[in-house]
Amino acid sequence: MTALDEGAAQTIENNVRMSSHPSALRITDIRVATVVGAGYYPIVRIDTNQGIYGLGEVRDGAHPDTALRLKHLLVGQNPCNVEYLFKSIKTFGGDSREAGGVCGIEIALMDLVGKAYGVPCYQLLGGKFRDRVRIYGDTPAPKTATPEGYVEIVKQRAALGLTFIKFDLPGRLFEETPGALIGTKTQFEYPQYKQWYVPGRGPGARISERGIELAAEITAAVRDAVGDEISLCTDHFGEGFVTADEAIRIGHALEPYNLAWVEDPLPWTDIANHKKVADALLTPVAAGEDLYLWEGFQEAIETRAFDIIHPDMLSSGGLTETKKIADHAERYGIPTALHACCTPIGFMANVHLGAAISSLVAVEHHGLDQDYWPNLVTGLADDYMSGGYVTVPDGPGLGVDLNEEVIREHLRDGATYFGDTSEWNRLRVGFDRVPHD
Repeated sequence: MTALDEGAAQTIENNVRMSSHPSALRITDIRVATVVGAGYYPIVRIDTNQGIYGLGEVRDGAHPDTALRLKHLLVGQNPCNVEYLFKSIKTFGGDSREAGGVCGIEIALMDLVGKAYGVPCYQLLGGKFRDRVRIYGDTPAPKTATPEGYVEIVKQRAALGLTFIKFDLPGRLFEETPGALIGTKTQFEYPQYKQWYVPGRGPGARISERGIELAAEITAAVRDAVGDEISLCTDHFGEGFVTADEAIRIGHALEPYNLAWVEDPLPWTDIANHKKVADALLTPVAAGEDLYLWEGFQEAIETRAFDIIHPDMLSSGGLTETKKIADHAERYGIPTALHACCTPIGFMANVHLGAAISSLVAVEHHGLDQDYWPNLVTGLADDYMSGGYVTVPDGPGLGVDLNEEVIREHLRDGATYFGDTSEWNRLRVGFDRVPHD
């Protein structure tokens, strides 16, 4: 080799990206830091032998142990084999919050792979369909459950520049309003979480004409206040509280106000009655935030029980699995909106996913009431949601990193900043491998 050839080779070598050697990457540790927001949010960090780490998030309200119990299945593995590892752990997840660990790990793996190869997560999903992703803003319950109270909170969201806003019409709205229900509560009942009820059981209370009028008055006032340029939708639309027939009665009363969707009219396990409501209403029905994996959505999609699928990627399977779910829904003419109640880690994962879904409606933002929320990470501009849209980052992985100081300030009581998890090194799920003689 001539000196000229040696010089050229050296120049090429000096310009090759050598920050990682993906084939030699190995997972060395999994740790968690749980922060407080509207709820509790465990952030997952997967460490490697090359100093590269990936960040993910366990769903709000889920326990960090749902991720840590999978640690022994992952340590020593190459994180770039995302599909292989996902298939190894997905059997240990389940619907709703039980999926938290599996999904959080999948997101952290995708973030890690993006960093290793120097590409954004949306590129790992096949590329993007848009440079900016539309978001819809969740709103808190008003101090007074009146049309005026609802108008106040929705206008606050509109003042942020949002053009897509969601507000709640929950069961307690009718319970707290005189004359909104017919009948009285059954006494001496043990308390249950509302989603465990079969709608119509126990109290025997029913929505009265006054209750239906109240829902319509609130929706009419909100629509009048924000005008026709803003898309509106409503959450907690009877889930676990009203029967399918009552959901249809309320839904018909709201049709003049042209909602983008009514969300979760029934318990998420009841696919057949979701279809009954969806078939009866002219307003779209959105549901699915607690369903797990492609198989969990298959019946609802193929029977068109949902007009809009509404997966929470922290329950539905993470980035890749939720993309598969959205693609399957698209085959049946069903678009996707993304439910997201999370830190900026989970939110930006949703932004990448939203960019890669061709039939996207919008991505939820549930962190608008915590001033410190954007500061939990670095990489978000001050005007990151300008005009109600978020720019899809082009940096490696998720495109954001942790702001250690702010996260430490908002750790859950008793939580550590990615403290030692060696107690989880031993087998917790799965089977011991017994060597053969």
